[in-house]
Amino acid sequence: MKKIIIAIIFALNIISIHAQQPTDANIVGHVLDSKTQEHLAYVSIGIKGTDMGTVSDATGHYRINNIPVGTFTIVASYIGYEPQEIEINVEKGKTLEVNFELDESPLLLNQIVVSAGKDEVSRIEAVSIVNVITPRIFENTNSVCLADGLNFLPGLRVENNCQNCGFSQLRINGLDGPYTQVLIDSRAINSALAGVYGLEHIPVNMVDRVEVVRGGASALFGSSAVGGVVNIITKEPRKNALSISNISNLIYGKSPDIITNLNASIVSNKNIAGATLFASARQRSPFDYNKDGFSEIGKLNMKSIGFRGFYNINRVGKLTLEYHTIDEFRRGGNNFNRPPHEADIAEQTDHTIHSGGYKFDSFFKNPKHALQTYSSYQHINRKSYYGTGQDPNAYGYTTDLSMVSGIQYTFRMNRFLFMPATLITGFEYSHNALKDEMLGYNRVINEKVSIYSVFAQNEWRNTKVSILLGGRFDKHSMIKNPIISPRISARYAPISWLTLRGSYASGFRGPQTYDEDLHIAAVGGVAALIQVAENLKPEKSHSFTFSTEFNKLFPKTAFQFLAEGFYTNLSNVFVIEEVSRDEAGNLILERTNGSGAVVAGVNLEATILPMKDFQINMGFTVQSSLYKEPEQWSENVEPQRKMFRAPSNYGYIMATYSPIRRLDLSLSGIYTGSMLVQHFSGYIPEDREVKTPVFFDLNFRIAYNFKLKENVMLQVSAGMKNIFNSYQKDFDKGEFRDSRYIYGPTLPRTVFLGIRFSI
Repeated sequence: MKKIIIAIIFALNIISIHAQQPTDANIVGHVLDSKTQEHLAYVSIGIKGTDMGTVSDATGHYRINNIPVGTFTIVASYIGYEPQEIEINVEKGKTLEVNFELDESPLLLNQIVVSAGKDEVSRIEAVSIVNVITPRIFENTNSVCLADGLNFLPGLRVENNCQNCGFSQLRINGLDGPYTQVLIDSRAINSALAGVYGLEHIPVNMVDRVEVVRGGASALFGSSAVGGVVNIITKEPRKNALSISNISNLIYGKSPDIITNLNASIVSNKNIAGATLFASARQRSPFDYNKDGFSEIGKLNMKSIGFRGFYNINRVGKLTLEYHTIDEFRRGGNNFNRPPHEADIAEQTDHTIHSGGYKFDSFFKNPKHALQTYSSYQHINRKSYYGTGQDPNAYGYTTDLSMVSGIQYTFRMNRFLFMPATLITGFEYSHNALKDEMLGYNRVINEKVSIYSVFAQNEWRNTKVSILLGGRFDKHSMIKNPIISPRISARYAPISWLTLRGSYASGFRGPQTYDEDLHIAAVGGVAALIQVAENLKPEKSHSFTFSTEFNKLFPKTAFQFLAEGFYTNLSNVFVIEEVSRDEAGNLILERTNGSGAVVAGVNLEATILPMKDFQINMGFTVQSSLYKEPEQWSENVEPQRKMFRAPSNYGYIMATYSPIRRLDLSLSGIYTGSMLVQHFSGYIPEDREVKTPVFFDLNFRIAYNFKLKENVMLQVSAGMKNIFNSYQKDFDKGEFRDSRYIYGPTLPRTVFLGIRFSI
């Protein structure tokens, strides 16, 4: 079946290439700031409904050659400005002049996004709420990897789940990490193994933006996207540029964490082809906070390099290629100068990851039709050691291959039944082959999962109303019967400054291995292993959201406020229970089905611009995460309805100010409310539940940009993370500690210094 799908995809590509003939119709023009009348450089210019486009050059001028004959809408978009659309009539052999004047947009309401339905649309008109993390947010918060920046959106919380290796996960709307689908350029290739440390594997210099959709409102994304979708859009070449940067952190004033990044891009004169290269290197020394000889933050050495390029084939198609590779070594525990089996506790992994893919967009004479084929792959080798007590048999080896291939057809209709509509249909095949061997623990996982999917959705949309109806048909190789997952979303804007949205989505998670199952924690001087129950049933979900968004622009200020309610009902919910100990005394945990759970709450978000160069963003979540019946995780603890590691409230705040032209000041903070966590025996005499204190992690950054000469900039920055050292105070000590007993901010007080040179 996989070979048939790939053959069909390539055949359609060849057909589409020969279906079109080039024309000699061109567009030229310039882009101005409407107030200052200054030319704007590097503005994106695109033809709506196609992938044809370019960017304005350093003087604000642009040119697009060889456009198909017909009537089109050309769009100019630029971060911080309202996009502008102009309708044009293209005739063969003629050149048109089309000029733009863009107005500033302080709230970024019309920023173009794709994650609401895999079709470009302004954020305010998207049928689902799409939050965007820009490189500016990563800068202002001194984020060095994806995990650092995701805390600054409502409903999102990144937590560290291991004191040794730093295993982290993202929770959206109160749900565990596996409920979130992580995409790279809209492709779901992050497997269970990649998810263990995946949030730290993505350096920010390869990211153009991150789009986050809470909830599973679109049928185009997998049915496991119950909590939401995190779509990592990698950097696409738009101009000739070079950037080199370094950030040096000193954790608690003692332990260095140094990150060096390189970005370079080149684009041909006629925008026929282009490529961008990104490379990153990170070295972090281990850090022992409570001075017991065992690390709270592990050692990390990581190198990554990759590229993304495009080639416009005779103006009838656009081929996009992407590839990156990551080599990462991490280790936590003690005795770092010795082999891991000579340490009292050691969690060590050595990853080699290769990821890549292609996308081909076919252009037609009639722009109402679009065809896209794609395929992405990821291969991982992992050498690991998860052991205690100088165990020589705790080594392991894991391989993982993930693949997704598909085809998507888009048909844009001027009117279907009652308003303009866009129909998107397609099919997708995904495959994951995982082999994990830990012979010392008598654990061998050899799992192959294939999913055949057909999806279709129709979205009616105008400036006031959007209605999305869709469904997804999935045949999971580990589930006997196919599963149909319907999705519906709606948007209504009765007046220009008010938008109402609502959605319903059903989904499921298959009875397979998940990222947490591939991580082995040290507990009480032994290992804690998670196994999957033989009779594990698929978990099913029904999710509802409703939101109200206010956006108001005043002469001297701007204000945005969002209130979103969410409700998710889970049946056959996955829970982890303690079942036994093996002959060596290792703790055996089992993923099994519970009675069910309900997660509900409200996300609040506000953006205030009291003046042109001063902006405040804040978000807060109030939630309840309860099992329908009390679940027992340990014989020594009473059954509990509350979900663990799910605080009832959490939030963030970020303020940026530029008192003079090249000086940027930023203040950011993350609030984490009290929550229940499990504390296994070892350092303590018996298992217990702990209610954690409240944390507020406050950060400050200052940056100044020096203009060395035309188009040559030097930025110097400095600051401090976790100024008040709001950090866990009761870590276990010694070789019998529970390494999973960790909560709160991921770093103690940390100072940093940064420098960036760009052309």
